[in-house]
Amino acid sequence: MKLKDIVERLHLESATPRCGLDREVSGGYASDLLSDVMANSREGNVWVTLQVHQNIIAVASLKELSGIIIVNGRKAEQEVLAKAEQEDIPVMLTGLQTFEIAGRLCEIGIRGNTK
Repeated sequence: MKLKDIVERLHLESATPRCGLDREVSGGYASDLLSDVMANSREGNVWVTLQVHQNIIAVASLKELSGIIIVNGRKAEQEVLAKAEQEDIPVMLTGLQTFEIAGRLCEIGIRGNTK
């Protein structure tokens, strides 16, 4: 499934309109601990987090994640979004909590990583 399909189906707001949403999503990962995401997420995952600082962009770029969904109605600073666009990391926003958006991702066929 592509990011644009997820944005449409889950009514997410794109915070980085210059980043394309045509990326394929291989699965999902939810965590607010950067070291956990670095250790356990996989290339192509969409990452669900409440973190809004610039380090999320660095981690997403390093891990080659398809995008970031920021939860709980949080909004990243403009500098963070500018960095995301520079690194071509789509950032999406939702007012839902992590538990709820993760459940909805599963409902539309996005699964977590299995070992």
